[in-house]
Amino acid sequence: MSRQNYYAARRLRQHREVDEALILELVKRERRLQPRLGGRKLLRVLQPDLRETGVEVGRDRFFELLAENDLLVVPKPARARTTNSRHSLPVFHNLLAQRVLKAPHEAVVSDLTYIRTEEGFLYAALITDAYSRKIVGAHIGDSLEAEGCLRALDQALSDLPTDKHPLHHSDRGCQYCCHEYVQRLQARDLPISMTEIMHCYENALAERVNGILKQEYEMDRTFRTKAQAVEAFKQAVWLYNHRRPHLSLNYRIPADVHAEAA
Repeated sequence: MSRQNYYAARRLRQHREVDEALILELVKRERRLQPRLGGRKLLRVLQPDLRETGVEVGRDRFFELLAENDLLVVPKPARARTTNSRHSLPVFHNLLAQRVLKAPHEAVVSDLTYIRTEEGFLYAALITDAYSRKIVGAHIGDSLEAEGCLRALDQALSDLPTDKHPLHHSDRGCQYCCHEYVQRLQARDLPISMTEIMHCYENALAERVNGILKQEYEMDRTFRTKAQAVEAFKQAVWLYNHRRPHLSLNYRIPADVHAEAA
């Protein structure tokens, strides 16, 4: 094998390892909500996330990954089950759809997006003021657990005036439905709103912010290292907040509009 072919094969292998690590993270996330969801249905549920990240996996390889990592569902014995100790996570109605916003601190929207690196995927949690368009909470890390979303929430709450109680809107991802996240919102008296049917459409502003960071600030590229991606993310959020004019704000800057509420 030539040196060129050797390095090409190594890059391909590394790319596949990164993709498969993400697939396993997504599987584990969904299994926390639906522990006995079968492989075919599971692959269907994960398709939107896989499309967003550009990850492709066939059904056979998907089942191989499940088997290699002991993630196949084991059939239950044929006997009656009288109790169910697994409680469902709380969900809420979409209250944002009925709101007419007139100032900052009236509603925030939250979302989670993926950042690809050659060392593996990172997950960026964002909270944006729905009126000023300022990103008021942001965290990037290498776990799909609720911890990253909680850190973004803590940042948003730390800068929130004590007399303000904005509506918190998100999709129904397990990070936002988990008890710790909901309790954190309720402790601060923030009303909770979630998407109900058309999740991307009902959380369009949060999706739009993700798109701006990826398309205009190139967060959709593959970074060489996680450290490089973290620095690029921090810079992108700062530029978005402090340098980017918004058409919806009559070409004003989010940080300036947000500061008017202080």
